[in-house]
Amino acid sequence: MSTDLPQEIIRRKRDGSVLSAGQIDAFVGGLVAGSVTHAQVAAFAMAVFFRGMTMDERIALTRAMTRSGTVLDWSVPGLPGPVLDKHSTGGVGDNVSLMLAPLVAACGGFVPMISGRGLGHTGGTLDKLDSIPGYRSQPGLALFRKVVREAGAAIIGPTPELAPADGTVYAVRDVTATVESIPLITASILSKKLAAGLQGLVMDVKTGSGAFMPDLEGARELATSIAAVATGAGLPTTALITAMDQPLASAAGNAVEMRNALDFLTGVHRDTRLEAVTLALGAEILVLGRLAGSREEGEAMIGKALASGAGAERFARMVAGLGGPSDLVEHPQKHLPVAPVIRPVLAADAGPVGAIDTRAVGLAVVALGGGRSRPGDGVDHAVGFTALAALGDRVGPDRPLGMVHARSEASAEAAGMALRRAYRTAEAGQAPLPPVLERIGGA
Repeated sequence: MSTDLPQEIIRRKRDGSVLSAGQIDAFVGGLVAGSVTHAQVAAFAMAVFFRGMTMDERIALTRAMTRSGTVLDWSVPGLPGPVLDKHSTGGVGDNVSLMLAPLVAACGGFVPMISGRGLGHTGGTLDKLDSIPGYRSQPGLALFRKVVREAGAAIIGPTPELAPADGTVYAVRDVTATVESIPLITASILSKKLAAGLQGLVMDVKTGSGAFMPDLEGARELATSIAAVATGAGLPTTALITAMDQPLASAAGNAVEMRNALDFLTGVHRDTRLEAVTLALGAEILVLGRLAGSREEGEAMIGKALASGAGAERFARMVAGLGGPSDLVEHPQKHLPVAPVIRPVLAADAGPVGAIDTRAVGLAVVALGGGRSRPGDGVDHAVGFTALAALGDRVGPDRPLGMVHARSEASAEAAGMALRRAYRTAEAGQAPLPPVLERIGGA
């Protein structure tokens, strides 16, 4: 019996054998051709979930899924700089991509960023961009290429041309309790990044109460897998493990995080921890792209692009190029949706913030309508929280936990109660984690 038959490949992995690159290619090729069924994909995913994959198997799976569709070649436009990107495992108040892509572009890189929507308690970059009227988050490849070439960055959603095998595998994983498999997470993320034709990638792997990988050990395992597999597949990659023990920005939602990002780019307001993570990731990207000789030089370059307004100008170009208003950066209040009910949420007890259940904050945004419980749910872009207190902040009558932005008084009241439950005040509370915890190289 042929060892390339789908059922034989599944059986081998079920029994703990190491699959060859040819067997993995055959399975993914059959998936795209339609000769591998969804039931067989589910069985394969469950076998991988329990048996795992060697590093060579992970690289082979990533490469096969990358080749399942179009692989962009940026040498055709003749871009005068490296093609670079960043990806985050997601969190609450994590709007780094909105600032980092244009800042890297202002430093000479080109950023074709393929992002996703929010699911569960984490926010999605595309949902934030969809709060901009007219913005085309899923353009054709021709417009995508044009905006990357002219603005230096374009942030869009997955397209059916890039790594289509991943869309099928992820949909099956989502309903078969196999989402947490590190080999499958690795191949899912990296197949899309490799298909985007990148020359360098920095991964932001979150850990803490608001992260997909709440414990440091799990975050370290995922970061190591992604960095090693990406580099092994020909994409130089560095991973940073960053803290998600509290919301990264002081805003959580869609339009409110977009406004927070615009304030960051224009210098109106910059959250300290958000700035530290943005600079650290930007420095890594510039070193990978050989635009900076060291992380210190890279961080200085990102800081200069931020201070000069060059990053804000690149963001404006990107938004206009993808159909959004040309004056969004100058006049965000004219374009971003605003919730009809905005009011403070007072703490149950006065004192310094000692601990935050960050996941619960994200779920409170979902309950407001700012996220989705299922992939097809709609999203209210106006709702969320702003002015969120950080660990160590003293809250009380003069300093609320945050401002709730809601569609109704009833939903504002419910969200306020949820936010109060997510915060705990204590004189001797939880010490904040450093914004950047570890750096893991792919070599």
